[in-house]
Amino acid sequence: MKQPVAPRSLLRRRDFAVFWGAQTFSVAGDSFALIAVPLLILKVTGSVAQMGLLTGISGAAGVIAGIFAGVLVDRLDRRKLLLASDIVRCLLYATIPLAWLGGPQVWLLYTVLPLAAAVGMVYSVASVAALPTLVGEERVTEANGKLFATSAAAGVLGPMLAGLVAGWFGPTAAIAINAGSFAVSAVGVYLVRIPRHEVPAVREKPWRELLAGAIFLFRHRVLRVLTILLSFFIFLTLGLTDIVIFRLKEDLGQPDGVIGVVLGVGAVGNMLGAALVTRLRGRLGFGPLWIGALALAGSAIAAMAFLGTVWGVAAIMAFYLGCVSVAGICSLSLRQQVTPAHLLGRVTSAFWTIHFSLGPLGAAALTWGAGHYGSTPVFLFAGIGCLVIAAVALFTPARMRHPETL
Repeated sequence: MKQPVAPRSLLRRRDFAVFWGAQTFSVAGDSFALIAVPLLILKVTGSVAQMGLLTGISGAAGVIAGIFAGVLVDRLDRRKLLLASDIVRCLLYATIPLAWLGGPQVWLLYTVLPLAAAVGMVYSVASVAALPTLVGEERVTEANGKLFATSAAAGVLGPMLAGLVAGWFGPTAAIAINAGSFAVSAVGVYLVRIPRHEVPAVREKPWRELLAGAIFLFRHRVLRVLTILLSFFIFLTLGLTDIVIFRLKEDLGQPDGVIGVVLGVGAVGNMLGAALVTRLRGRLGFGPLWIGALALAGSAIAAMAFLGTVWGVAAIMAFYLGCVSVAGICSLSLRQQVTPAHLLGRVTSAFWTIHFSLGPLGAAALTWGAGHYGSTPVFLFAGIGCLVIAAVALFTPARMRHPETL
């Protein structure tokens, strides 16, 4: 009897390996901006509310861009969109350190960051839609796990270096490194061969094209529930990094370098979650794993309210990000598995548009609450809210073990 041949490692596939490298460089650079932008705002204005407002405006720009990103991704060459997105973001972020040479330019952040978020939405939708053509639908969970794990690994060192760079040379230097990372990512994308997807010869009316992704989401009984519940989840968590930075800076009096170390340790959890998700989903199934990850993430957020040490915050942040990584990869992979290739851009775009629609409001509200009442009640509110979401999910089709077979 002929023995089955084990599938070749994804990292031995040239195009996936190059794509993986480009994504890793991009995420490593993003980790610099993740720390540098809030620190820059806090340094110039001293206001956590300003941090939340900028996060909210940038999130809103991504939501608006998401309305149209799916149509672009399904109509145009996805590789060219990825390349153009990297180049534009490189140029946008480069303007910040250049303009800051003449003194603080806070207004520029409110211009550049929303534009970068909008372009980033196009990039994210295109990368999600391109992945199944690189690896095949049967290996998307494995591929997402590898991408998330290696990106998280880059995110371990990135925040630490970002904190050190911000401490030694200022936050604008860290943002300049982020701009450079997009240039490296663009080179990687240029070298990748992504097969073109089939575009239906007959095009629908413009309004129908815009709504096609949302219609698919809400007709699928599991994706409909995930979309609604995750929209409330992002309301409670989009501003969490800002609140953690505020707690470390204002409550615990820590310097920029320590903040980078804490977020770097947190990224270890992200990496571990991504490395384990394929095996965990195989054993537990989708529903139990997704709901369990959400419940544990909510418990971790609530626990932050009672932590008064740097290493305690770092450990819980790692646990929280690990849970979010598991839940996010499960949700993303399920959408890729059940969505037709010619609709995947619009379904991804519709999901993220709906998913992030409440996020900017939540980021602004929670950071405002932290500024007025302290971070402790905000952590409790957000954590309990996430636990409620997980409890509600138990009574919905999201609890199914194998919804990909529907």
